[in-house]
Amino acid sequence: MKELQKKINYQFKNKALLKQALTHRSIGKGNNNERLEFLGDSVLGMVVSCELYKRFPRADEGKLSRFKSYVVRRQTLALLAARLELSNLLILGLGELKSGGYNRESIQVDAVEAILGAIFLEAGFDVVNAIILDLFKEYIDEINPNDTLKDFKTQLQEHLQKFGQTLPKYQLVKTTGKDHNAKFMVNCLLKDQSIQVEQEAKSIKRAEQMCAEILLERLKDKPFS
Repeated sequence: MKELQKKINYQFKNKALLKQALTHRSIGKGNNNERLEFLGDSVLGMVVSCELYKRFPRADEGKLSRFKSYVVRRQTLALLAARLELSNLLILGLGELKSGGYNRESIQVDAVEAILGAIFLEAGFDVVNAIILDLFKEYIDEINPNDTLKDFKTQLQEHLQKFGQTLPKYQLVKTTGKDHNAKFMVNCLLKDQSIQVEQEAKSIKRAEQMCAEILLERLKDKPFS
């Protein structure tokens, strides 16, 4: 945990709070990171939204939303988790340990958000704001205000339409948890290619976008005839 704190440039006064941020719900109810994850997700969105608002004064609401989605997308959070080497620090229940949960991208992404939530609780908005802007600087700097940065669902639909393929079918498979802890499992089927994926997220919209992102990557390796 010392190395982790160096990498995020923040030293926790309450080490138990950091430990909680790294504790997956498979440990059991109570002292896991679900509530911190919920808080961190909101704080991250707020910080990135404010920064984009200031950086791009001429961008409309739609473009700002796409920019934000690009910065806080799962792929970005997974890259950050790898950089922080969170897989070595996760606290998991026996079942998740046996199934290799420490390598599961979704668990690592949730831990990133939980850590941000824990920093906000302990040190307040100004501190977590500075940390987020530092951690996500390269991704924010990458944004070109002239780019459309269409969301993944739109990109996937346009890609399929270009080749006269059947459009993707999204279906809610299951919902787990309640209220702010609810998670949604979404399935996306590409009928013509006989490909389907499932992804879980804190909103149906986000899960659909995650499915579309994965399918776009797969289609790059499977060109249409």
